[in-house]
Amino acid sequence: MKRQVVNEERCESNFIHQDSIDKVKQAIPSNDELGLLADFFKVFGDQTRIKILSALSVSELCVCDIAFILSMTQSAISHQLRVLKQARLVKSRKEGKVVYYMLDDDHVKQIIGLGLVHVAE
Repeated sequence: MKRQVVNEERCESNFIHQDSIDKVKQAIPSNDELGLLADFFKVFGDQTRIKILSALSVSELCVCDIAFILSMTQSAISHQLRVLKQARLVKSRKEGKVVYYMLDDDHVKQIIGLGLVHVAE
């Protein structure tokens, strides 16, 4: 018996849906915006950075605390915090000689939460 393979990702006709095309072209972000968004999501592509963001979603922490929680060196944590700060995902405040890090805003916590919901499905 021969199996017929059907490619479901390809249209069988050349008919386009102009209304849908026009609607999408008006709504899709610019190439610059999409590039910035892609760069933003690249920051989430590292497990250590995700762990740091998860920890900071519970409490503000100093580098020493984060290094202890993740069993990593302070230097490695500082490097990742620098990346997260440049991406405006974390911010810091200084109290005496100690610098505390926290999520930049509630959006970051929401992004992590939605991501966890999605991977749990």
